[in-house]
Amino acid sequence: MAERIFAGKIALAGNPNVGKSTVFNALTHLHQHTGNWTGKTITCANGIVRWNGKTFCLVDLPGTYALHSHVAEEDAAREFLQSNTADCIIIVVDATCLERNLIFTLQILSMTQRAVLCLNLMDEARKKSISIDVPALEKRLGIPVVPCTAATGKGLDHLMETVETLVENNSIKTTDQKNVTEFPPLSSFVHAAEQIAVETVTVDARIPDRDRKIDAILTSRRYGIPIMLALIALVFFLTITGANVPSEWLSYLLFACAKPLNDLIIWLGAPEWLRAMLIDGGWNVLASVVSVMLPPMAIFFPLFTCLEDIGYLPRIAFNLDHVFCKARTCGKQVLTLCMGLGCNAAGVVGCRIIDSERDRMIAILTNTMVPCNGRFPAIISLITLFIVGTTQSSAKTFLLAAISLTCVVIVGVFMTLVASWLLSKTILKGMPSAFFLELPPYRRPQVGKIIVRSLRDRTMFVLLRAVCVAAPAGLLIWCIGNIQVGSDTLLTIFAGALDPFARWIGLDGMILLAFILGFPANEIVIPLVLMGYLSSGTLVEINQLSDLSVLLAQNGWTSVTAVCFILFSLFHWPCSTTCLTIRKETGSTKWMLIGMILPTLFGVTLCFIVHSISVLL
Repeated sequence: MAERIFAGKIALAGNPNVGKSTVFNALTHLHQHTGNWTGKTITCANGIVRWNGKTFCLVDLPGTYALHSHVAEEDAAREFLQSNTADCIIIVVDATCLERNLIFTLQILSMTQRAVLCLNLMDEARKKSISIDVPALEKRLGIPVVPCTAATGKGLDHLMETVETLVENNSIKTTDQKNVTEFPPLSSFVHAAEQIAVETVTVDARIPDRDRKIDAILTSRRYGIPIMLALIALVFFLTITGANVPSEWLSYLLFACAKPLNDLIIWLGAPEWLRAMLIDGGWNVLASVVSVMLPPMAIFFPLFTCLEDIGYLPRIAFNLDHVFCKARTCGKQVLTLCMGLGCNAAGVVGCRIIDSERDRMIAILTNTMVPCNGRFPAIISLITLFIVGTTQSSAKTFLLAAISLTCVVIVGVFMTLVASWLLSKTILKGMPSAFFLELPPYRRPQVGKIIVRSLRDRTMFVLLRAVCVAAPAGLLIWCIGNIQVGSDTLLTIFAGALDPFARWIGLDGMILLAFILGFPANEIVIPLVLMGYLSSGTLVEINQLSDLSVLLAQNGWTSVTAVCFILFSLFHWPCSTTCLTIRKETGSTKWMLIGMILPTLFGVTLCFIVHSISVLL
């Protein structure tokens, strides 16, 4: 096999949501995640392009609207371009909105002419009857222009041929690179882009704009929010109904695996206490977390990714932007809350899309006030038993549970707004920052890619992190549940010590201790409660709602207890993974502690109010 020659480094630049990451994936055959809102590519991704026996290094720069030094994405892109390390720059633009994209293009061309314009999404431009005079555009810009459709690969070969030619012609580094420290006023680029678009772009006004017609409904004041709530309820309904049976099967399978593992440990001659710790502690907690967590995530994340792929998530941010502005925070926070519904740790990382440090900090500290996927199973079970009021599984039950869960999420969002307003008035004073919110065109979801991406990049990523903390937590839980001091276990002693305070907020000591021990993973809170009630010394799974209802009633549970449990589940300290993520994103232990204390104060206050009202009534 002939040795490939390293031919040069190529930079991939462009506005957000122009298909830049799709071009990167197609050229490198890698899987950089593509998304439909600003900032999905925060850091530079690197890949290798092999073409005509040559090897190129392709650098995917963060998507940004300008090169002015305002935010991290702009800094990263500008610094790389000014470093003069790229032999060629591929500027990816959206053919359906060329004028806006040309502003960024002209800024790059003010620094260097070693560039190729990749006119992406030509298929969508044709559907909208938009025609572009490519030769005229090349003449006006002074660089090659290559029309293509990256999603299908059409035009990418021509793009690489053009890049190869340009790199060869610039094999001896030219001195055209300008070290621009201050750009001309943005208005000058805007006027130039407008003039070029007028000369090169033609739109058939007789063809109706489908996207605008859809947006007139989905983003309207009358229908926008009701449709949004209905879609969220539908996602929850499909998650609840779809995850029920797989969770039971997976639970049965994983707990059945305990017997051969148990036999293996006995055969190896391990002492009884070690066998019990590993199987009754570590394995049972692991099996519980996986069986409860995996099926809902395997359904929720593809559905969520589908809404993202279609282009609906930015419409949610548009609908709620004015509400978040009244809470003195940034409208982009809506997108991070949507991500938090899947996993709060992912939601915290997603706060990087917010430019202002103050607004980003508010979003990070309040993200855990929406329930993550790990809290859904316990909340759904209690909603079904104490609010819907049935132990029977039916479509009506699941529908009522989905509507109730949507109401719980609404409560979480409302309290997020309250907390954001309080933070903006106290420790994080200031005004919300302005931001670009682009409404991307509606696109047909790529079902195969959605399933692969959501299961690999989200479901398995979150699951593996939970598993890493679940097994060690299982060992600790077993020790607490089995080590005795006198006639009582440590579990009973700790629960008794917490009971007076827990009763004060409508819970009991065992429930509060379960939340504390459930710090590694929210999925094990209910099994921990059952373990304490049954004094079993190991986690307990009850698959039948009727059996769960009887056991909870025997231990003094009422509808008030269930409501307080749901509220405290909604508002308490984040799981260990999310706490570590907050620490990493903020670079401060202080902010991590505030992120733990803030929701807990809300939870204790709300539970106390609910319990006090129930006593008075």
